[in-house]
Amino acid sequence: MTDLVQADGPQTMSSREIAELCEARHNDVCATIVRLFDRGVLRESRKTTRAYKLEEGGRPTKVYDLTKRDTLVVVSGYKDEIRARIIDRWQELEQKEKAGNDPARMLSDPAILRQTLLTYTEKVIELEAKIEEDAPKVEALERISEAEGSLCITDAAKALQMRPKDLFSYMTQHGWIYKRPGGGHYLGYQSKVTQGVLEHKVTTVLRPDGSEKITEQVRVTPKGISRLAQLIPPAAAA
Repeated sequence: MTDLVQADGPQTMSSREIAELCEARHNDVCATIVRLFDRGVLRESRKTTRAYKLEEGGRPTKVYDLTKRDTLVVVSGYKDEIRARIIDRWQELEQKEKAGNDPARMLSDPAILRQTLLTYTEKVIELEAKIEEDAPKVEALERISEAEGSLCITDAAKALQMRPKDLFSYMTQHGWIYKRPGGGHYLGYQSKVTQGVLEHKVTTVLRPDGSEKITEQVRVTPKGISRLAQLIPPAAAA
């Protein structure tokens, strides 16, 4: 019977296995454990309830899961042969645990290899399916990024299938555009212009009095449209 437990914590041995190794009654072993707990000697173990298929019909039985340190404390008063048996058992179980995590053993164990390959194959199939599913989206984004011409933010919002005010808000909050103090129009941050996702269009307008007025408009390049399509969550772009 192997009753070594490791679940998000240190390895433990159950009081039932201790009783079997010591050829003692389980109730007597539990009584010793309780006494040592009461005296504050044991501090790393826990009490659980497990069902065992015993003569009494497999009813749930209270057991203690003891760490190696607490196990050795419990059997410290036992005969030398009993203590040696417990120590030998711990070493055996620890070696099995270590072997189970040994890469060399994993490579030589057909069952482990089959499971590892199966898991790897499933992940590859899942990844290939994801790539195939995303391929049209990627191709579309590539076509957009390679297109010529730029769009004003309002038209860019239409291309992204979102409200213009939502795109203005997103680009403002995420460091794409800004307004100068007292300014009436948006400008693109130089870093975004350098990246090629924004550009400024300068237009000369002739006033009624014959004078000229220069206006500047921030525009989103095809590369910028592609980038925004990847950054903005689908819900926001709906």
